Amino acid sequence: MLELEGVNRTVGGERHIVDVSLKLERGSVNVLLGPTLAGKTSLMRLMAGLDEPTSGKIVMDGRDVTGVPVRKRNVAMVYQQFINYPTLSVFENIASPLRLQKQPKSVIEDKVKKAAELMKLSGFLDRTPLELSGGQQQRTALARALVKGAELVLLDEPLANLDYKLREELREELPKIFAETGAIFVYATTEPHEALLLGGRTATLSQGRVTQFGETPDVYRRPKDLLTARTFSDPPLNVLKVEKRGLSFHGAHGVHFAAAPRHRELADGRYLAGIRPHHLERGRAEGEDETRAVIEGRIALSEVTGSETFIHADHGHGPGGETAASPATIRDEEGVNRIIALVHGVHRVETGEPVRLAFDPNHVLLFTETGMAADRSAGTAAPIAA
Repeated sequence: MLELEGVNRTVGGERHIVDVSLKLERGSVNVLLGPTLAGKTSLMRLMAGLDEPTSGKIVMDGRDVTGVPVRKRNVAMVYQQFINYPTLSVFENIASPLRLQKQPKSVIEDKVKKAAELMKLSGFLDRTPLELSGGQQQRTALARALVKGAELVLLDEPLANLDYKLREELREELPKIFAETGAIFVYATTEPHEALLLGGRTATLSQGRVTQFGETPDVYRRPKDLLTARTFSDPPLNVLKVEKRGLSFHGAHGVHFAAAPRHRELADGRYLAGIRPHHLERGRAEGEDETRAVIEGRIALSEVTGSETFIHADHGHGPGGETAASPATIRDEEGVNRIIALVHGVHRVETGEPVRLAFDPNHVLLFTETGMAADRSAGTAAPIAA
């Protein structure tokens, strides 16, 4: 087990890592999820022994390794910019850590063969890295990390520079590969979709702090605060100010929706409603499916990406172009909010066109005005839809 106990890292008076405590089990996959500069690489460098914490402890299998340099730890690391020895064959690239360990020839051949099979490199062992595609070069770097037999394998956005098809292939393969070893895997990414595909456990990071750590589906479905929910949403989470009155919520510009079962017992008052873009659909006509709520607005931008369409709408403009009136006490100080929907299919829409975006209230994430999860404060354990 790798344990970080109250770890801090300050550089030039700037706090890069702030009071991080984590326990990572052997044989586990652990995702560090956060935007650029959230602290993912800084945290990995501390785990590896490349940097030393300003305060706190790092413990590996009961041994305090705080300050122990990386060369004295059994750690492997793969970066976004994959590194191979250009003059060596793929076989020798993969075998290099084993040769440093002075492993017998038969052991080297066996381990390299198994790693090459896992990474689909068996037919390329005699080639040099420059004769490989980018994906094959990254597979070579991954195979070298795996064959080392490291106790801790750190993967710092290893797929970021690969094309879409290669990324998707490796995302599917990596969990299977991880399952073959007993190492602790730590995988850094900026993409929530990637964290969900990898599974395991996820730590969400923001400004050097871990905001939540737990089973990946649970962190996604039950963010304990608004910051975590925003970290685990791409495109960005839509957030509306609402007021609960009885069994319904009311917001500015005519937004209102029924309280989901898990929200019915919450006290009346003001909340923040989080709606993920993929939970919004192009809306209904009046009288259709009254269980769904509607946000009205006008198209600001639309982007077709394959089989999906991103719709950016300015909420606060009704179908007639005027700001929609609302009987609610909630008022949007900024007048117009930008709402983002990720809808299935190709939707041809024009800038300025009125649009209705519908959502199921069961999908709403609800937070207090201070940004804490209202579900948790109410002690609710009901599952939230994916």
